Amino acid sequence: MVVAPSRPLRIRSVLIALLVSVLTPVARGEVERIEITSRSTFAAGREFGDVGTFEKVRGRLFYAVDPENAANAPVVDLALAPRGADGRVRFSGDFVLLKPVDLRRGRRRLLYDVNNRGNLYMLRHFNEAAASNDPSGPAHAGNGFLMAQGYSLLWSAWNWDVRAGDDRLQIELPIATEAGTPIRQRIVAEIVNSSGREAHPSMPLAWGNSRCYPALDASDNSEAVLTVRDAPRGERTRIPNDAWSFARDEDGVAVPDPTSLRVEGGIAPGRIYELVYETQNPRVVGLGLAAVRDAISFFRFDGADRLGTPNPLALRDEAGGWTPAVDHAYIFGVSQSGRFIAHMLWQGFHVDEADRMVFDGARIHVAGGGKGGFNHRFAQTTHHPSHLEGNLMPADHPPFNYLPDGSSPENDVLAEAKRLGQVPKILITNNALEYWTRSASLVHTDQTGTRDVRFHPHVRYYMTNGVPHGGAWTRARTLTEHERNPLDVHPLQRALLVDLDRWVSGGVEPPPSRYPRIDRGELITAAEHRARFPAIPGLRHPGRNLQPPRVDYGDEFWTKGIFTVVPPRPGPAYPTRVPAFDEDGNGVGGIRLPELEAPLGTYQGWNPRRAEFGAPEYLMRFDGSFWAFPVTEAEREQTGDPRRAVEDRYATKEDYVARVGAAVRKLLEERFLLPDDAAADNELARRIAWPPRPIDGAPYWLLE
Repeated sequence: MVVAPSRPLRIRSVLIALLVSVLTPVARGEVERIEITSRSTFAAGREFGDVGTFEKVRGRLFYAVDPENAANAPVVDLALAPRGADGRVRFSGDFVLLKPVDLRRGRRRLLYDVNNRGNLYMLRHFNEAAASNDPSGPAHAGNGFLMAQGYSLLWSAWNWDVRAGDDRLQIELPIATEAGTPIRQRIVAEIVNSSGREAHPSMPLAWGNSRCYPALDASDNSEAVLTVRDAPRGERTRIPNDAWSFARDEDGVAVPDPTSLRVEGGIAPGRIYELVYETQNPRVVGLGLAAVRDAISFFRFDGADRLGTPNPLALRDEAGGWTPAVDHAYIFGVSQSGRFIAHMLWQGFHVDEADRMVFDGARIHVAGGGKGGFNHRFAQTTHHPSHLEGNLMPADHPPFNYLPDGSSPENDVLAEAKRLGQVPKILITNNALEYWTRSASLVHTDQTGTRDVRFHPHVRYYMTNGVPHGGAWTRARTLTEHERNPLDVHPLQRALLVDLDRWVSGGVEPPPSRYPRIDRGELITAAEHRARFPAIPGLRHPGRNLQPPRVDYGDEFWTKGIFTVVPPRPGPAYPTRVPAFDEDGNGVGGIRLPELEAPLGTYQGWNPRRAEFGAPEYLMRFDGSFWAFPVTEAEREQTGDPRRAVEDRYATKEDYVARVGAAVRKLLEERFLLPDDAAADNELARRIAWPPRPIDGAPYWLLE
């Protein structure tokens, strides 16, 4: 039987809460100790407007979680974690903080970035800075946007399976046992070679710089089962046990390794290898959710830790103590990190043990319709469903909607938040790609995919049309069938952060939600999309998108977080839809960037895999497609392109620049752009060489 969730894993009734408060002393979840390992000047002492210079504080947070507190009831296996003499469960993890040197010059705002597989994103996202997990120099400040806005910026470790290295944040979560006896279980790993046309002799059992649970004995695979199939619902073919091993290949030599798979003849590209094996010692993974909650809580609410070490975001008060210099805290996450925030809200982890809402506002970006493997036994946090890979991973499941009170409570991400009376302000954004490979339409349709649904008044939802998961740094095809899509949404993200802050701190309503709707004909099936799409020369349309299955993990998954069906069994799919398009093939509905309002080509949020890399009927996880318009009418006729030529669209370059300017003004008036970014967009349009020609291997047009 396919089991669908109806409520979060949360035993938090009013009665229990009352009993706890009456019969036990007040227990408050906290960072009981902060250890600062380094303090240094950030960005070579650069001054950021009125806020001044910033410093970087790096160190470790030591957590103490009370298993008896109702706020921690959702943590799977918390009762099986080792406890201290006071009954608390302890663990520790890294943190990084960027703050104004003079807190009085900041704006008393804390922005928390949920790290993505140990990597820090918000400086890249808002500041368009150089990537680094140890931001230090001027390049890591980028355009300085967040600093000039007066934010203190915080990251902390939460996901146990992040591999060490490259300064990725690390956390050590406790292991659950049955009265000291190791817990064993059969689990499933899915391995897909998506890195080239050649078969790999061996591959790790986890991807994305992630650790996995090791096999019990690398020298014995007799009880394990390896199968291969060509599609998520394809027929499994078992690979004989003497044809594979738990090993990694080193120059043709098999080295036993309980975290790697080696297959005779190699792991072919584009095929799904599914390995079922036994492991032991599950981490209490859900404590990662509590860790983020308590890290934000400490920096926002506590003046000092239990030993008297001051919170770096605190100021001396008149009584000689320490008072935090934070009025509002916001949380931000991209992709996996956005799914993490949705999961926090679903299970109530935005409220700490003292019943305080730790963040006032949330920015969830490109999370699709998902949550994640963040709180079950033997969870591995990096996995999620995509068009080809990971369809059976527990992420795309109800609830999907963010509904007002009284509407479909069984499909409401905010049901627990509303029960607690603690609903933050939430801005959700998805790009076009998330409708093809990440089930995004389920956020704003019912589960039949036939009806638009409403949003809670505290939620705004925006879809940016034509945009991939993240803008490509090159148009080069790499593993994709078509040129990659370079559209960039960073300017919009800056505006939306300002909108969120004004909403929380000043009560200024953000722009109304904007997304493609069924009732306006803006949301269609992938099959309809293919049937109507312009016949661009060389185009290969997939004709389908991710339709996540209702998955049977066994009767204990939704109550205890334990897989009892391994591998899980897929059931009927949730119908998902994709954005419709105009005569050029550019998406309609949602937010349209100037590149779609004054187009020089067609931008889509999907891109098939190239045949030589396997599974050509499936989509790449993160890439969109781009097709430049023919420049002249002669070129259009020669290629048979149905789209109008550039010279037929714009009489002169000035005509094109004026069209861009009109689109920019509209976004500025609607508060989807800030003035500086609007000016930059206009300047870029003026600098494009005319007639427009793409630069080979780069995302931009040739500039004058």
